[in-house]
Amino acid sequence: MSAPATPRRVIIDTDPGLDDAVAILYAVACGRFEVLGLTTVAGNIGIEASTSNSLRLLAAMARSDVPVRRGAAQPLRRGGAELTSIHGDDGMGGLTLPPPQAQAQGEAVGWLVEQLQSAPAGSVDILALGPLTNIALLVRDHPDAAARMGRLIVMGGAVDEPGNIGARSEYNFATDPEAAQMVLGAGLDLTVIPLDVTRRVRVLPGQIASLRGSRAGDLCAEIIALYFGTGRESRPLHDPCVMLFAVEPGLFGLDTLSLAVDVSEGPEAGALVRYPDGPPIKVAMRVDGPGAIEALRHGLNAAQRSSC
Repeated sequence: MSAPATPRRVIIDTDPGLDDAVAILYAVACGRFEVLGLTTVAGNIGIEASTSNSLRLLAAMARSDVPVRRGAAQPLRRGGAELTSIHGDDGMGGLTLPPPQAQAQGEAVGWLVEQLQSAPAGSVDILALGPLTNIALLVRDHPDAAARMGRLIVMGGAVDEPGNIGARSEYNFATDPEAAQMVLGAGLDLTVIPLDVTRRVRVLPGQIASLRGSRAGDLCAEIIALYFGTGRESRPLHDPCVMLFAVEPGLFGLDTLSLAVDVSEGPEAGALVRYPDGPPIKVAMRVDGPGAIEALRHGLNAAQRSSC
């Protein structure tokens, strides 16, 4: 693990979702982030469940001081597609969590504007785990505020890897291709974490118990066990890769690629296309998978170690 640094101030844009839940738990447990708040977006599950799940996860970690703001209920111009077959009807695979101890107050994009305008330019990162609708609305309607964000780290897309919702399309980008294209072309300090990397950060059934040892670790072990379903030999941890890249970038290898997003109405909508005239994008294309799993375990149990 790299040496601890001053916690980075972050906002998590999310649609939990089982792997989102692991990412959120890591973020609040590892001690490497100052989580300013969560903004929710419709994706894996509808906006009401995404928002409720965010509040319940924070309640489970006794972190209801972290605000949650409800974001976009649908993509910019398309219908959504929930993944209840993977994440369950409630988005959490039926996991028992405490009821929310706070309410979502206010609207996500306006709150993002307030946070970015009130902080020194470049001092707040956004970690985006779901469709990019909220971020696109920020870029489109409040470009001056958007330009003040630090890093934008996005889980989405597939470059050379097959898609997970189409032959070449990854779910987050396919849910709102117009939003993804707008964000990729906005000139932000953007890093994309595609399926090419996230499919190589896999947890095996025999590793689940090793995550235990703290409230966050115990919850993650339960979540990942649910995420396995039946008959699976391993599961990729897509969204936690965003958090891991933010604090352990040495685990990843970056390429700069010129890319565009397919915004057609066809089956390839949301696919990333190599496009010579496209904007140069930093894309994680390589990862130390075992090292990432160890970094996840280490971060989930950081608070437990510090109390010993």
